[in-house]
Amino acid sequence: METPRHSVSAAAIVLDAPATRVLLIQRRDNGLWEPPGGIVELDETIEAAVHREVEEETGAQVEVGPLTGVYKNMPRGIVALVFRCRLLSDPLPQTNEAIAVEWQDIQDVPTLMLPAYAARVLDALDGEVHVRAHDGTNVRSGALDSRR
Repeated sequence: METPRHSVSAAAIVLDAPATRVLLIQRRDNGLWEPPGGIVELDETIEAAVHREVEEETGAQVEVGPLTGVYKNMPRGIVALVFRCRLLSDPLPQTNEAIAVEWQDIQDVPTLMLPAYAARVLDALDGEVHVRAHDGTNVRSGALDSRR
C-alpha cells in the first residue's frame, strides 16, 4: 500500500490595528480572495515560508505571530498552518501573483471569500487555535458555529 502524499502550506492573517480589516489578495490565477500564503518548500522553515509567501503575494514584510489554525483540504491533501502576523511594511496594490492586494472589512469576509478561507480569517480573531477539515470550499469539521 502506498503512503498518502500530503503537502504543507503556510498563510498569514494580517489585521489592522483595531482588527476591523484584514489584508487579502485577489489571486491572479482564479480571481478568488484569500489571505496570502502558499506551499512550504522542502528547504525552508514554516516561518520562512510565511515571510516569503507574504512578500511574493503582497510585496510587504510581516512579523510572524501565533498559530491560529490548522486546516486540511481533504481532497487535495494540503495541510495549511495559519498564523496571525503583524505588518512591518506597506503592501503593493498588486503583484505578479495577485491582481489586487487590499484591506477588506472583517464583516465582509463571509461573503467575499469561500467558507474554507473565511474560516481562517474569522478563527484568527479569538486567540485560540482551531483545527478544521474542508473540501476546498466548505468546512467539513470544526464548523464555525461550534466555537461560539
